[in-house]
Amino acid sequence: MFHIVLYQPEIPPNTGNVMRLCANIGVGLHLIRPLGFALEDKKLRRAGLDYREWVNVRLYKDLEEFMERIQPTRLLAFSTRGQRRYSDMRYQENDALLFGPETRGLPRTLLDQLQPEHRLTLPMLPGNRSLNLSNTVAVAAFEAWRQHNFIGANISPGSNSNQPKASEADPIRKGKVIE
Repeated sequence: MFHIVLYQPEIPPNTGNVMRLCANIGVGLHLIRPLGFALEDKKLRRAGLDYREWVNVRLYKDLEEFMERIQPTRLLAFSTRGQRRYSDMRYQENDALLFGPETRGLPRTLLDQLQPEHRLTLPMLPGNRSLNLSNTVAVAAFEAWRQHNFIGANISPGSNSNQPKASEADPIRKGKVIE
């Protein structure tokens, strides 16, 4: 599947919502330090509900460490300064979907290192600044997942029986965070 990467997230409920999303679509969540909160934050736990045991969360000191350890096929950055519409991208296995901090977005220096076609944006009406981080992640993640035919999903209405628990062989299970 693909990876969701939050670069220096600042607001606990947004990260909690993304954690819940990742658990529901079966992708890992990667957090790039510094974080604007502690992982034990009450607001993070409230937004993530009881989904923390269903999602793999990994922490990295910086984006370089993430790139070295995970070696994604491509790094796709989401930004209001993106040049390509998110829905025009053909998402691949092992892509990393990168989202910036809520108050400032991804640094221009980081965006400038990427090919223009890897800088993605979600359309908005003129005059608006940005979308909420967790909403942006949800839109992008569901498009990537849709393109992969919602792999792993149980399409039966109301059924959640296919929800996999983190693999017993995986060192990141039952809500443990790997640093």
